Amino acid sequence: MIISGKDLAKRIKSDIAAQVPGLTEKYGRAPHLVVILVGEDPGSVSYVTGKARDCEEVGFKNTTLRYPDTISEEELLDVVRQLNDDDDVDGVLVQLPLPKHISEAKVIETIAKEKDVDGFHPLNVAALWQKQPCLLPCTPKGIIRMLDEAGVDIEGKNAVVIGRSNIVGLPVSKLLLDRNATVTITHSRTRNLGDVTSKADILVVAIGRPKFVTADMVGEGAAVIDVGVNRDPETGKLCGDVDYEACKDKASVITPVPGGVGPMTRACLMENTLECYLNKFANK
Repeated sequence: MIISGKDLAKRIKSDIAAQVPGLTEKYGRAPHLVVILVGEDPGSVSYVTGKARDCEEVGFKNTTLRYPDTISEEELLDVVRQLNDDDDVDGVLVQLPLPKHISEAKVIETIAKEKDVDGFHPLNVAALWQKQPCLLPCTPKGIIRMLDEAGVDIEGKNAVVIGRSNIVGLPVSKLLLDRNATVTITHSRTRNLGDVTSKADILVVAIGRPKFVTADMVGEGAAVIDVGVNRDPETGKLCGDVDYEACKDKASVITPVPGGVGPMTRACLMENTLECYLNKFANK
């Protein structure tokens, strides 16, 4: 079974769009997401354009602030602080990666926890690990939703995650643990990695290396979630971290690239923005 992130994301956004007119009438305005883009990285520009399109589809207000890659760290932090203080802004997202002279950690820490739609703020991360209410990171949240949509029973399963970033690898491992899976966290240099991954019932790959996972690394009937978005060095086309054509016949369910996890990440961003908006009015 191919898990279409596009189809599930479309249903999620349709549900959100149905709620927005009533909420706008009740609270006097629609949810508002501000996205900050620094520089002109093609991948980042594409992501930001997609997020703006999603906001339009669900009826949110979207503001995209573009800055040259020469902006100083303090100037960018000042922009974030101003958005934190703006009561008409519900969600703030700074598109990563940032230029090397800007500390991504400082930027993430400066975004108000209540407006951190990415779920990257240290207090949101801490709440996740302590099983406290928090905004879940969009990609890990989307991965769990996709597994549920495909009917994959997570409880009691052996899950292997390749990747240990704070954005995907570690939080998705925590969400799998919370669903009572046995989780092994690995990376691209894990010794005898194929021996580990071939025993996985659920395999999540998030390392950013084109076609890194080959057929011999996937066990029969495994659920394979491919988070990577890369360029195939041979064809120049988009591809994932998994060799899709080689692995699809061994997997019970698998996500394609493009069209898999990416659309779900953006749909979950819309959900998180709506959650920030509702939390703001609930706390007044």
